[in-house]
Amino acid sequence: MNTNKDRKSPIAAIILAAGASRRMGQPKQLLPYRGQTLLSYVTKCTLASSCSPVIVILGANVEKIEPEIVIFPVKIIKNTQGNEGISSSIRCGIAYIQEQLSNLDGVVFLTGDQPFISAAIIDQLIDAHNLTNKPIIASQYQKTLGIPALFSRSLFSELMELKGDRGAKKIINKYPDLVQKIDFPQGEIDLDTFEDYLQIISRDDINC
Repeated sequence: MNTNKDRKSPIAAIILAAGASRRMGQPKQLLPYRGQTLLSYVTKCTLASSCSPVIVILGANVEKIEPEIVIFPVKIIKNTQGNEGISSSIRCGIAYIQEQLSNLDGVVFLTGDQPFISAAIIDQLIDAHNLTNKPIIASQYQKTLGIPALFSRSLFSELMELKGDRGAKKIINKYPDLVQKIDFPQGEIDLDTFEDYLQIISRDDINC
């Protein structure tokens, strides 16, 4: 696996984990998963990638979730406008990068509920960006494109303009000619309901 010093410029990661998990009925970030919480697992996988720094956006249930990840070398940002939807978390992360991390070339967005994420998938995004110079590298699954996805700095201003419950996929769809795809068929699997969770924990093909 490449290290950060092999990259043309550093790429940050933003884990979007501010949701209230209403359909789950409990904070999905804290679901037991392979000997840890789900968010701990996603955080560890992201830290094992070439991304640096790793930023975690928290919102709902922050008082319960933050203690689970404060032990990791990540920047935790609390989104106080989470009721506006996922776009508010994206804006929180990008605003922090623009204010504090002017040297970054781009950012990888992840969610805290894709159990099949891995460091290898994240590094594929970065490698594709470096090889193609495309400003958007998106994951392809179920005939759609989505996150995890990498966006170059040139798109930060557009990310800051997102509103409501519209995520970065809006920008992916807006600029198809600027997008390079990587295959991540398991990216279609996220955990919205407890039934989803029960199905996933019966599998044993998950690796960072």
